[in-house]
Amino acid sequence: MTPSQCRAARALLDMTQPELAEAAQLGLSTIVDFEKSRRELSPDATEKIRAALESAGIVLLDAGANRDGGPGVRLRDGLSSETISLADLNASNDD
Repeated sequence: MTPSQCRAARALLDMTQPELAEAAQLGLSTIVDFEKSRRELSPDATEKIRAALESAGIVLLDAGANRDGGPGVRLRDGLSSETISLADLNASNDD
């Protein structure tokens, strides 16, 4: 999972960084630092974030799974038809 995927997933879910931190049982600074590429996370922390996002309805797409060949995110089928491109991300839902 990339920092951009994390931000895009939160945007699709309308989830704040504090909400993700709570759902993943991690500190807020861990989420903030990861999304800003300030530090790499341990495999355990990355898995906690992934699990929290997936349980909320996110599907993380690996490189090659998208039409442009890069990593991406989408909502699990049946949740919504809304999508967001990584290129369209901004800080509008960051704290």
